[in-house]
Amino acid sequence: MLRLQCKNRTLSTMRVLPSRALLRAGTALSLRLHPLSVPAQFPTASEYRAKANYLADFPSFVDWPPEALPAGKASFLVCVFGEFSFGTTLAEMTRGTAVQDRRFEIRWMRKPRELSACQILFVSHSGQKRYNQALDDVSGRMALTVGETPEFLNAGGILSFSGQQGTIQFDVNLEAANKAHLKISSRLLALARHVVNRAEAAKS
Repeated sequence: MLRLQCKNRTLSTMRVLPSRALLRAGTALSLRLHPLSVPAQFPTASEYRAKANYLADFPSFVDWPPEALPAGKASFLVCVFGEFSFGTTLAEMTRGTAVQDRRFEIRWMRKPRELSACQILFVSHSGQKRYNQALDDVSGRMALTVGETPEFLNAGGILSFSGQQGTIQFDVNLEAANKAHLKISSRLLALARHVVNRAEAAKS
């Protein structure tokens, strides 16, 4: 497995690039990022391992304003709302990493009112019936919201995973990111399957 470096984190791809010279030149680092493959065996475990990999890497591809981060040296919170299907994978992938000198902390949130403390909010399938409430509870806050259905973007979420032909991909709602005052790197946008509201966000 090849890992592409960016800032203090890496973004993974399961496919080997055709030329080592491309790596030395750095072309693949900024422009050619690939979806994460999900093996046919044990699809649920593989799916959530791929999603955990993305969640661990997303912070390096987002411009976090100082006021979006917790005060002092408090932890950078990655919250899961709904069913927690990651097992220990998400904690393992974020262990030893930091965002602007703040260590990652993974929390499984049960109550919507707890979500206002999150820097990244992942709403799982089981939480989709309540995602409008979850998004309302982080409305006006600088939180990166991530879901698992197309409807999540329509409701105002920023990123949503999709699975197609054995890969995990994601879509981006730039207007929602702009409302949250989060700037998403062009390198991450290049990896996205689809970017919606690009024109609207550019005008804001």
